[in-house]
Amino acid sequence: MLFGIREDIASVYKRDPAARHFFEVLTNYPGLHAIWFHRISHRLWRWRFKWLARFISTLARWLTGVEIHPGATIGRRFFIDHGMGVVIGETAEIGDDCTLYHGVTLGGTSWKPGKRHPTLKNGVVIGAGAKVLGPITVHENGRIGSNSVVIKNVPAGATMVGIPGRLVTPTRENNNLNKQQRAKLDAMAEKFGFDAYAVSPDNPDPVATAIGRLLDHVNIMDERMAELCRAVNQLGGDVCTELTPIELKEFLADSTNGTEAINANENNEQ
Repeated sequence: MLFGIREDIASVYKRDPAARHFFEVLTNYPGLHAIWFHRISHRLWRWRFKWLARFISTLARWLTGVEIHPGATIGRRFFIDHGMGVVIGETAEIGDDCTLYHGVTLGGTSWKPGKRHPTLKNGVVIGAGAKVLGPITVHENGRIGSNSVVIKNVPAGATMVGIPGRLVTPTRENNNLNKQQRAKLDAMAEKFGFDAYAVSPDNPDPVATAIGRLLDHVNIMDERMAELCRAVNQLGGDVCTELTPIELKEFLADSTNGTEAINANENNEQ
């Protein structure tokens, strides 16, 4: 139990840049509290203390705003960000390293007994307000966009958005990228977090996708320019002084300075 709590808290650091220290996460993340309540209620449910299990589940809902049926099965390092309004049904199954944002529903479409709720495989991410309904499967590393309504299976590595949910990108396995390109994009996505700037090709945001393609183009042009410069230098030339790399913090600093300047001008005008 204690190992599971430490593992859950460690997973928060990886997925939430607002997390600052251990005690803050331990005391101020209702999504984690809901998961810990569920582990107790789920064990009681399996021991057939079903009324007590439901009572603890209801108590957890009052305290956290997250409703998880004690019959649901949840894997390791599950993270509910913000938490409010999340509903997880009785026969839902959630794998390891999954992430749900606020307002997500893993619900059913039938009153018949048996498997009625979704199954999430490892690494699934579901955006805020999305509804995943019925005994469907979201396969490994599948993603569902905010406010989507999904009623059919999601392939591994694919992204679905809209009402009803539709596939907006091919799976990672079908992308026209070689292993080296795929590894480079994954490394950039890991650096910036959650596919910022669409460095991953399965980002459904068209503006972010356009920026991501521009970044890809710039990287390719830099590589080809470097090859050309090396060839010229080998022939006796002296060209192409190495460019200074651009760091993300430089953009952030420029953005902050620009915002401060705008605010100062507005204050002077007033």
